[in-house]
Amino acid sequence: MAAYQTSPGTDVAVVINPLSNADPHPTPSRPVAAISLAELFERANLTGDLQAVERLLLERASSRSELIAAASTHTVRSGGKRLRAALALLSARLGNYSLPRVIHAAAAVELIQAASLVHDDLVDQASRRRGRVTVHARWDNDVALMVGDYFFALAAGEMALSPDPRIIGYYAQAVQTIVEGELSPVTVVEPSETALGQYYFKTSAKTASLFEAACKAGMAAGGGSEAQITALGRYGLDLGMAFQIIDDVLDFVGDEHVLGKPAGNDLRQGTITLPLIYAVARTGNPQLRTIVERGHPSDGEVAAAIAEVVAVGGVEAALAEARRYIGQAIGHLAEFPPSGAQRALIDVAHFVISRNA
Repeated sequence: MAAYQTSPGTDVAVVINPLSNADPHPTPSRPVAAISLAELFERANLTGDLQAVERLLLERASSRSELIAAASTHTVRSGGKRLRAALALLSARLGNYSLPRVIHAAAAVELIQAASLVHDDLVDQASRRRGRVTVHARWDNDVALMVGDYFFALAAGEMALSPDPRIIGYYAQAVQTIVEGELSPVTVVEPSETALGQYYFKTSAKTASLFEAACKAGMAAGGGSEAQITALGRYGLDLGMAFQIIDDVLDFVGDEHVLGKPAGNDLRQGTITLPLIYAVARTGNPQLRTIVERGHPSDGEVAAAIAEVVAVGGVEAALAEARRYIGQAIGHLAEFPPSGAQRALIDVAHFVISRNA
């Protein structure tokens, strides 16, 4: 029987050993996304509001310092899908929607995300993100440190402009939790109970907590009740868990040209993720156990490890866990009557589970 554990700092029950009766050699299945996130936003009539958020971010990136302005603008223009801002906007639409009331909460979450990524890249000494050169690689470490701090300060300013003071608390807690997650790596691949406990805590803290905060902030800006804010927060937390698990799956089966980084990047960096944990739990393969512990694996070793993780079902087991979280996320939306915003949030959940980048 599977054991369950609550991730520290959350109320999410996670499966600790879902492998005992699983098919030892399943074929991994990745549904193809039928619609892009940009198309999803267009269908939800969200594109114009997201463009307003983007203009605000670029305005905030300006500075009397030409260096900070250049590095900040570079970071904003590398901003990705704006999924977190969209979650804030869509959550607000479940209440009494007004773009001027929610735009600062939507901008704040993107500024926090930008700050954390600039600092992450600095800590990891990553030269590229999403195929674009990172701040510290283009300028230097000191500039990256200051730009990350600058974005955190900008985010605080946006929080202060938000209509509900609780929004400051949601984001402040998220930033604290993100730092805790960053400093809580997964250090072992077995025993599986320990590895999974570490993985779920890191994932809920480093990734899912900001999804949770974005949804709670948006619902608060829309005048939602405490029960509605709680429900949206749980939706965001489960969505964020699935989002990170799919990220980890894509490191094994994704297209390098789409991802903007080579397959097996986590293995090269010694990062232990869910597909690897599940694969080791299924096989006890000593090569899988040691590849991240020894460090600096060759390209051949990485390729062999990827093939083994896929062959023994580590990827499929991780996908099943991501689907479980998506099911939970959609379930939390039952708190709200059917609407275009609710439909869009369900569509976002389906996008997360089927995305390829």
